Amino acid sequence: MNREFIKAVEELEKEKEISKDLLIEAIESALVSAYKKNYGTSQNVRVNINKETGDIDVYMRKDVVGNVEDDLVEVSLEEAREIDPKFEVGDVVEKQVTPRDFGRIAAQTAKQVVVQRIREAERGMIYDDYSNKQSEIVTGLIHRISNDTVFINMGKTEGILAATEQVPGEKYVINNRIKVFIMDVKKTTKGPQVYLSRSHPGLVKRLFELEVPEIQDGIVEIKSISREAGSRTKMAVYTADENVDPVGACVGARGTRVQAIVDELFGEKIDIINWSDDPEKLISSALSPAKVEKVIINSEGKSATVVVPDYQLSLAIGKEGQNVRLAAKLCGWKIDIKSHSQYFPDGYVSDETGDFEAYQDEDMIEDDSDIVEVE
Repeated sequence: MNREFIKAVEELEKEKEISKDLLIEAIESALVSAYKKNYGTSQNVRVNINKETGDIDVYMRKDVVGNVEDDLVEVSLEEAREIDPKFEVGDVVEKQVTPRDFGRIAAQTAKQVVVQRIREAERGMIYDDYSNKQSEIVTGLIHRISNDTVFINMGKTEGILAATEQVPGEKYVINNRIKVFIMDVKKTTKGPQVYLSRSHPGLVKRLFELEVPEIQDGIVEIKSISREAGSRTKMAVYTADENVDPVGACVGARGTRVQAIVDELFGEKIDIINWSDDPEKLISSALSPAKVEKVIINSEGKSATVVVPDYQLSLAIGKEGQNVRLAAKLCGWKIDIKSHSQYFPDGYVSDETGDFEAYQDEDMIEDDSDIVEVE
């Protein structure tokens, strides 16, 4: 321990942003343990490191008491006053007890503490760095695969892409580069753990933000996204600028923008619709590509019954219910799909408001002109 060591500590403070004072305090604390371990004592000792020269002194500390019960940690008032007449009960007497060979132990202990603190500081910096990037996209290198878990090398640390966050059908090849969504960052005994996702809807959102300048500039806003990773995504967009087509901005000239994202997602289909505060318009658009005849809103239960032409029923529902399921997630409404003939099983009469009323009894229909033909 010398001036060179103090200079090295000061360099660490600059490079690793580790406080010199905190580091020296940590070394002093470790040296107390090292002294007791190597010299087999339970004495109360204090270690002091000179912050200018690096010199180390070990002091034995004893409490001044009226009646000594343990002479390793206590000293009588009479003995204390032989050293200094000003001592009173409750004061602490210190005596230097630095061993001649303590320098070697000190250097070894200090090195261990410094290495540990550097490791802790680096882990802290990595945690801060990636916790600030939470919900962002990063590009990494597929480093290794173990038990269906993919480990992504992101430079400073390794991210974890769990099997539950992978996309069905995607193939992960070691040394291939891949874009991933930072889902969560946690502190662990092994250092910060970065949890990644390829199936999170946020991945699609961030990809559009990277690809579409109007979204980056805040002109176009992504209002809602629903996704079934690897298969289909529905996205609702909005703009307050009447001169901008939000859907067209996301699609791009000849579909170049959306195609770049589809390629990144290995062919996942993406439906983009205009957002509307009118739930009828929103639900109708969300069920695209199916055509909708009528939307009946139940505001209390936040549910809607949607009537579609008979030939559009399977398209509206989608394969295994996917289309209506994604539409419901996108809008935040429960959606019940009915075909035209299911909703109007008997007669079809238009009232003054334009709404349809279904009559179970043909005698109730007085004027044939009110009957709506079923195609």
